[in-house]
Amino acid sequence: MNVRPVASESLYDDAVRVLSSWQAPDEEQDRLRVEFLRHLTEHPADGMWRECADGHITASTAVLDASRTRVLLTLHAKVKAWLQLGGHCEPGDLTLAGAALREATEESGIAGLRLLPGPAKLDRHAVRCHPQGTWHLDVQYVAIAPDGARHAVSDESDDLGWFPVDDLPEPTDDAVRDLVARAVSVSG
Repeated sequence: MNVRPVASESLYDDAVRVLSSWQAPDEEQDRLRVEFLRHLTEHPADGMWRECADGHITASTAVLDASRTRVLLTLHAKVKAWLQLGGHCEPGDLTLAGAALREATEESGIAGLRLLPGPAKLDRHAVRCHPQGTWHLDVQYVAIAPDGARHAVSDESDDLGWFPVDDLPEPTDDAVRDLVARAVSVSG
């Protein structure tokens, strides 16, 4: 098992701090919050990293345009579905919010994204980071793009596009629809 350098402990500490203080909007989100914290307690050395086969914390972002009427989604190259921007934490990340913003900026090509404070929601979903499968324990944020922002497709995407928040493309899933609805409500 690869364990990251000690310097990454600040990201772990930030994740514990964020999840401990976050006010979940409902019972299901609070159950996930407690599950994510239990995961970090059980995996203090590797729970933030993709190497953890039991699951790992990820950070993603619903990027809204300046008018908050459109969301930027990626047609994920591996999943082949329209998703929010985001992914794995990396050794240089010091905070979950920083990881979410880094991923959103890298995957969108948009400079100057403004991340709203605190997570919007949490999501636990199965992925194939390991042959036997594993879980992403996704801490999801909202960012607002600058007025007139132009995006660029990254290597991780087959496509990238702006969509009305009330008319998302297919294929997508309920988790993305829920995140976009939450993003609109917290950004309003």
